[in-house]
Amino acid sequence: MGFSHLVFYFLVSSVASLRGCMGSDRVPIQINDDVLGLIVFKSGLSDPSSYLSSWSEDDDSPCSWKFIECSPVSGRVSRVSLDGLGLSGRLGRGLQKLQHVKTLSLSRNNFSGDVSLEFGLIPSLESLNLSHNSLSGLVPSFLDNMSSIKFLDLSENSFSGPLPDDLFGNSLSLRYLSLAGNLLEGPIPSSLLSCSSLNTLNLSNNHFSGDPDFVAGIWSLERLRKLDLSHNDFSGSVPQGVSAIHNFKDLQLQGNRFSGPLPVDIGLCPHLNRLDLSSNLFSGALPESLQRLSSLNYFSLSNNMLTGEFPRWIGNLSSLEYLDLSSNALTGSISSSIGDLKSLRHLSLSNNKLLGNIPTSIVSCTMLSVIRLRGNSLNGSIPEGLFNLGLEEVDFSHNGLIGSIPLGSSALYTSLRTLDLSRNNLTGHIPAEMGLSSDLRCLNLSWNNLESRMPPELGYFQNLTVLDVRSNALDGSIPADICESGSLNILQLDGNSLVGRIPEEIGNCSSLYLLSLSRNNLSGSIPKSISRLDKLKILKLESNELTGEVPQELGKLENLLAVNISYNKLIGRLPVGGIFPSLDQSALQGNLGICSPLLKGPCKMNVPKPLVLDPNSYGNQEDGQKPRHVSSRPARFHHRMFLSVSAIIAISATIFIVLGVILISLLNVSVRKRLAFVDHALESMCSSSSRSGNLVPGRLVLFDSKSSPDWIDNPESLLNKAAEIGQGVFGTVYKVSLGSEARTVAIKKLIAANIIQYPEDFDREVRVLGKARHPNLLSLKGYYWTPQLQLLGNALDCVDPSMGDYPEDEVMPVLKLALVCTSQIPSSRPSMAEVVQILQVIRTPVPQRMEIF
Repeated sequence: MGFSHLVFYFLVSSVASLRGCMGSDRVPIQINDDVLGLIVFKSGLSDPSSYLSSWSEDDDSPCSWKFIECSPVSGRVSRVSLDGLGLSGRLGRGLQKLQHVKTLSLSRNNFSGDVSLEFGLIPSLESLNLSHNSLSGLVPSFLDNMSSIKFLDLSENSFSGPLPDDLFGNSLSLRYLSLAGNLLEGPIPSSLLSCSSLNTLNLSNNHFSGDPDFVAGIWSLERLRKLDLSHNDFSGSVPQGVSAIHNFKDLQLQGNRFSGPLPVDIGLCPHLNRLDLSSNLFSGALPESLQRLSSLNYFSLSNNMLTGEFPRWIGNLSSLEYLDLSSNALTGSISSSIGDLKSLRHLSLSNNKLLGNIPTSIVSCTMLSVIRLRGNSLNGSIPEGLFNLGLEEVDFSHNGLIGSIPLGSSALYTSLRTLDLSRNNLTGHIPAEMGLSSDLRCLNLSWNNLESRMPPELGYFQNLTVLDVRSNALDGSIPADICESGSLNILQLDGNSLVGRIPEEIGNCSSLYLLSLSRNNLSGSIPKSISRLDKLKILKLESNELTGEVPQELGKLENLLAVNISYNKLIGRLPVGGIFPSLDQSALQGNLGICSPLLKGPCKMNVPKPLVLDPNSYGNQEDGQKPRHVSSRPARFHHRMFLSVSAIIAISATIFIVLGVILISLLNVSVRKRLAFVDHALESMCSSSSRSGNLVPGRLVLFDSKSSPDWIDNPESLLNKAAEIGQGVFGTVYKVSLGSEARTVAIKKLIAANIIQYPEDFDREVRVLGKARHPNLLSLKGYYWTPQLQLLGNALDCVDPSMGDYPEDEVMPVLKLALVCTSQIPSSRPSMAEVVQILQVIRTPVPQRMEIF
């Protein structure tokens, strides 16, 4: 299609030339340059919605085409308006044929690339709008030839580079210029200041820099109505002289680095209705002339370094709708004349040094919807009647306000979206009527002295995303329907006196990503329903009275980034998945018995494993009667007695006391006989050992058939202080040389347990350990067992020589892990999941964590 149009363009041009050569009037050929130019222009475009389908090369005139206007006098195209049609492509040839066009508007499309210089060949063009496209490159220099141009809008593209200083030398008729929203840089061209007819200049949101010439330049443009230099890198001062622009209506210099005082004559522009000098470095007091701006409706000086007292004359700005003086250093109190601003909708005085009360006259600002007084030193109570206004946002946080939260009217609860009263000294109750705020998004009452129960009405909010009532004196339980709406993102109830269980309904907070319930008196277990909060990132439950184990289901929370469950009464194993394997000690400490390699102290399981004591292994019972708690086992195990934990502790203590203390007389006869028999057997073994200086001959078991059995001849002689290399919670490790081959081995002497187990049980557990493998450690070689002494042996030179260099600090922790796994108390042994966690810690060793072994 495009090729045929170009051929058509060539043929028509050729025919026109032939007609001149032939000089004949018999075949009059009327050539319409407008049709030709527009068809060639169309051929280079993509028109996905076929908006230009009415454009046909067969037509004699384009005046009937859509988006085209023609002059009624000349019949030639005078206006082309293709705004917002979704057209794309490059702006190529063809348009230069429109020699009579005055307005060319191609905004809000997807044109890309640079702009053809042929635009400069349209001498009649007065208005060119190429805004909101994807054009790039330098600003075209064809402006030199466009002496008739009055309106030029190249905003919201990707033009870059500096502007030539003489770019606007011939544009003396220019009235409107917008280059906003590009990537332009450098100073303002001096030729622009010669455009004496300019009434709108918008250079905002670029990278222009330098110190603009205000006195001899910008302030000399007496017809200027709007000046927008915002969000650039301009610097320097803004001197007086602005009053020369009598009809000035809009001055925006925000987002630069202008400094020094404000121009003292700024208030002598009587028609000024918008003044925004925010986010600069202006200093000093507010000029008194500002009080003359009775037409001003938008006034922002925020984020500067202005000082002095809050203006008493603020009420003179009677047309004011938007007032923002926040983030300065203004002092004094808020003038009561602020009540004269009947049209005021937005008031922000945050982050100043204001003192005193909130003036009661402010309730006269009946149009007020946003009021921000955050970060001052205001005191007194919230004015009565203020909460009767249709406010949308209230931020009084970080002040010293006292008293109670006022009851609001139906107008407030219908419109309120944000209420932040945090970090004051408010007392009393949370009004139950707040539950009527159907549109409330954020409620922050934290760091006050509110004393009440958690109102159940808090669950009525349909759109609430943030609920923060931290650090008050709230009591009672957490309402079960607090997440009724399911829209809550942040729930912070820490630092109160809440009691009871965490409700299972907390799992209904499907949008929650921060849950903080720390520093309360919550009890019971952690609900498994928390595992349904798949967006949760932060979970804080520390400093409560929570019990039981952490639900394993919480390990499925893939987005969880931080957890703190310290200082509760939790026990048992941590979840295997998610963030839990990487929690540090501070997030776990202060509990009753969490099983973690990072914690010192006991590891308590929710359901302890039963331990077995078989008195028959030392001989036949004299009394055939079964004492309490005895159950039958298969014949080959005889009769074994299952005891509770408390009974095991009592019996274990008795066995040791029996060596020098008379048996407790209150035990029943049957139990006394059994314990006496056990005591007699142990005493005979101990006395025999004492007399001979050797242990009772024990049982030596080697897992490797190639190993020589002469590696332990006299165990007691091996275990001396000089050979000691380390200690753990279950025994001491020695480095010795054994046997005829003088093999270097590591032997662990296990601490004698309170219960003497069977050799079969010990053999079974150690053989399981002997099967364990690790890249830096060979297998356990064997063990030596007697009722009083248990030794584990392994070669200290077990590191595989073929490994070459290896981290030496991994060897000892792995050996110590093996020793923990051979504890004589089964409930004290880590699970395989915990072993994997410990090995992961060893692979990335942290010195202070190694101490836990």
